[in-house]
Amino acid sequence: MAQIYCQKVTLRVRRLSAITYSTIECVDWRSSKDATLAAEAARALRKRGKRALLVGGCVRDWLLEREPKDLDLATDATPIEVAALFPDAIGVGAHFGVMLLRRGGQQIEIATFRSDHSYTDGRHPEQVTFETDPRQDALRRDFTINAMFLDPESGEVLDYVGGRADLAAGIVRAVGDPERRFAEDHLRMLRAVRFAARLGFAIEDATSAAIRRLAAAIHVISAERVRDEIVRILTEGVASRGLRLLDETGLLAEILPEVKAMQGVEQPPEFHPEGDVWTHTLLMFDLLEGSPTATLAMGVLLHDVGKPGTFRRAPDRIRFDGHVEKGLEIADAILKRLKFSGEEIAEITALIENHMRWSHIRQMKQSTLKRFMRLPHFGEHMALHRVDSLSSHGKLDHYEFVREKLAELPPEAIRPPRLLTGDDLQAMGFEPGPLFKEILTAVEDAQLEGEVTTRDEAEALVRGRWPKA
Repeated sequence: MAQIYCQKVTLRVRRLSAITYSTIECVDWRSSKDATLAAEAARALRKRGKRALLVGGCVRDWLLEREPKDLDLATDATPIEVAALFPDAIGVGAHFGVMLLRRGGQQIEIATFRSDHSYTDGRHPEQVTFETDPRQDALRRDFTINAMFLDPESGEVLDYVGGRADLAAGIVRAVGDPERRFAEDHLRMLRAVRFAARLGFAIEDATSAAIRRLAAAIHVISAERVRDEIVRILTEGVASRGLRLLDETGLLAEILPEVKAMQGVEQPPEFHPEGDVWTHTLLMFDLLEGSPTATLAMGVLLHDVGKPGTFRRAPDRIRFDGHVEKGLEIADAILKRLKFSGEEIAEITALIENHMRWSHIRQMKQSTLKRFMRLPHFGEHMALHRVDSLSSHGKLDHYEFVREKLAELPPEAIRPPRLLTGDDLQAMGFEPGPLFKEILTAVEDAQLEGEVTTRDEAEALVRGRWPKA
């Protein structure tokens, strides 16, 4: 018989060791996002004589005193019965018994209890059997910590697979045979790393060993799904721990061999006392403030990806001549392979392309500096430079210099209104052509340097430099 545990969850952070099985209080979940809709749907199902249990990540998060992102209901009602009860529900996976219900700005998924049979594509079961017993539904789920149920009426937690014990121990463990779980859906290997990184957990030994044996199967998964898991690993938890776990499980060498190649690549100790390129990159993630965007996280990960291929031990010191250009080439290939959007690729490669320009920041002309500071998403450039510096030589003088400049300069000084346009140049007798860009750039340079401030001054500058137009 399944053991049933209850516990009240508050907003206070509490150590996992405080989770005990003797607690008789019940989980208070009704203040969570989407709770009103979940409660309404559960009541409607119960009125029809059906079971309705909250399930999965939301139960895990409540027991860890975290706010869940989504609420999911599991029921013994069939998809047809769910659709009849909730005509506005959308079948997002009706073949697998999953319906999406949206009302009043809230949304939940309602899934029929099921057991799965024979996966052949490494992602979807060929056949499912709808069940009436939640135990059967628990046994087909990925990890024990994600396979618990909560009765929304009583607050009781139903645990058929030892999820509570693994939460208390800080362990990510596959339900049942780990090789079978990962053979069913290869993406679960990356999900194991993500949960361990996000929660600060260890991956249970047998589960970790199964990932190492099956790591090469990750290539069966679509690039988009792999990309999304990588981004979550780098942005949702402790990214450095996630990267180490990817390495320990063999997944890093499979999905990001270019990043694996950073390991053991020495750096000049006078500039990088922290160690090799891999160590430097991990430290950068540890020093990031808050949750980084996907583009910043990938910029940090790949900013030095060109160093392994450009390593050279010169007479004076270790050098990486052309590592930015090499890095741009490699990063572009990785990002396209993982199906990042064109806009994301442009943002990430801009971070890589410009990360070495900071060393010349004080020697830049005012026009060059101002153009640098108005790069799109410049806050991400600053964030990357900050952690790049702190994780190596530790000096933030260039960072502070730019921050002070940004504070003292009004926006119009960095991006001044245009004094002349192409139409103005035609009115001055210039023929349209490549010269237009040269002239307009020169005028803007003069503006940024403070040499011209009015239209008349701009026209005088143009006539002085191009008198025979």
